[in-house]
Amino acid sequence: MVKTYRESSLEEPQKGLRIAKMIAQSGYCSRREAEALILEGRVQVNGKYIDHPAILITDESIKIDGKLINQKQPSRVFLFYKPVGFICTNKDPEGRKTIFDLLPKNLPRLISVGRLDFNTEGLLVLTTDGAIARYMELPKNKWIRKYRVRVFGKLNHDRLKALVKGITVDGIKYGSIKVEIDTEKESNSWLTISLTEGKNREIRKIMEHLGLQVNRLIRVSFGPFNLGEMKVGDIHEISKKTLKSSIPNTVF
Repeated sequence: MVKTYRESSLEEPQKGLRIAKMIAQSGYCSRREAEALILEGRVQVNGKYIDHPAILITDESIKIDGKLINQKQPSRVFLFYKPVGFICTNKDPEGRKTIFDLLPKNLPRLISVGRLDFNTEGLLVLTTDGAIARYMELPKNKWIRKYRVRVFGKLNHDRLKALVKGITVDGIKYGSIKVEIDTEKESNSWLTISLTEGKNREIRKIMEHLGLQVNRLIRVSFGPFNLGEMKVGDIHEISKKTLKSSIPNTVF
């Protein structure tokens, strides 16, 4: 009986990267899609079919449906000015438009670093590398997300200032949030809000808790990357030099 790759690999010291993760980092598909392909018996490693997505590999040959995939793809990062009215996912069961409907077709498969909700616009970071995406998203790495926010309602300066200590809303604990008041009027005000987390609809929920209605929400920066003079729909690639100076080499 011919051994599967899984059976052979169990006889050797375990090292390397999980096969599903390796496929995802190659840009072929997402990790979840890679796991499905493996369970369907469509993936080969060194000519042997595998049956488990957690198998560890290093530089072995990987084939999907008999086609060799590119395991080592250069890490690339793009900045995209997301417009209102699009969601940050590849497919939407409700049939709504996604950001990937807007991107040029010649780009490699990209991962969204965090998300901006349907009614939020501004800077969205996209990358080909899952490790880079995870590094940027982790709160412990303290990458600051900065937003410009227009709100309706009367500002309570003391409550806004107190957000720097964090706040709990409906049982959800939010970390430190810095709020600067740019302009204040009776009808509406503009705020600049900085935070290091990315919980679902965080700013909208906190402002609502403070009696303020968010009318416009624009992310203007994420870590060292800024919206700058970009216009809605623009996409720019970060140079390799800038990327290496922004992210530790150990992440790649």
